[in-house]
Amino acid sequence: MAQAVQFTRTGGPEVLELVEIPDPVPAAGEVAIRVEAAGVNPIERKLRTGVRPLAGAGPWRTGSDGAGVVTAVGDGVDGLRVGDAVAFFGADGAYATDVRVDAARVFLRPAGVSAAQGAALGIPAGTAYQALRSLGIREDDTLLIHGGSGAVGQAAIQFAVLFGAHVIATTSAGRASRVRDLGAEPVTYGDGLTGRVLEAAPDGVTAILDCAGADGVLEASIELLDDTSRIATIVLGQKADELGLRAFAGGSRHPLTPQQNAWRAEAVPVALALIAAGYFDVEIGESFSLDEAGRAQSAGEAGAPGKLLLVP
Repeated sequence: MAQAVQFTRTGGPEVLELVEIPDPVPAAGEVAIRVEAAGVNPIERKLRTGVRPLAGAGPWRTGSDGAGVVTAVGDGVDGLRVGDAVAFFGADGAYATDVRVDAARVFLRPAGVSAAQGAALGIPAGTAYQALRSLGIREDDTLLIHGGSGAVGQAAIQFAVLFGAHVIATTSAGRASRVRDLGAEPVTYGDGLTGRVLEAAPDGVTAILDCAGADGVLEASIELLDDTSRIATIVLGQKADELGLRAFAGGSRHPLTPQQNAWRAEAVPVALALIAAGYFDVEIGESFSLDEAGRAQSAGEAGAPGKLLLVP
């Protein structure tokens, strides 16, 4: 029997329970994967607590990103074999020892890319890549990223630098060196933020991506940039809707377009290749066992550094 984390009611970390489930059998177009690592993302805590709506009546599995080894291949699947090391995104219940995943969301892991690195990519890299493509970031841009030291912020810095943009990223003083190492100019949070951004970019910024969701961050962004079509958030969707800004999820009433969803999927193999070539870095944080899933989510909410993982 496999094991998986699930919950039958919304609430605190204590509602998560580790249960036995039948070993997954892939349907046509799917593969079964023995999970070596699963990424912990903020959306999983929001679903667990009821901040974001849940589909169906439960019980609900949790987790979407991971990496592992293919154990079975369904009919009609090409390019994947039993024993392949892979990374995946968009799974229904990646907090597990074994999971079945749509083969279109599974990618071979290049030599030298660890399971931890592969599991860290789905939501963070996908969100960052899609947001930058949607904003049309290019080499003549000066991009401001709010929340540069988080998982999405770090991915966004690296993609934007590779696109040729000049990047400024807000961060805490203690995390400024990480932001700088990734290629961005760090600017600390707090009172006077707008002035510090303008000191770093005397000619102004041409695009802004909010990955932090702090109070007043969208209003400050409007002060910095008149072109609201190039201001976006991944966190404050409802607030962005009110202000006429762009939002990529985050509770916005505007769903992602098919093109934006395609960019999210494209990001995973792109990031895997960049890691293998030495052009993309993932900061790995603490690892937890499956029965510590609640503690892992709480650590993420408390701001633990690096990408938190569950390791079966």
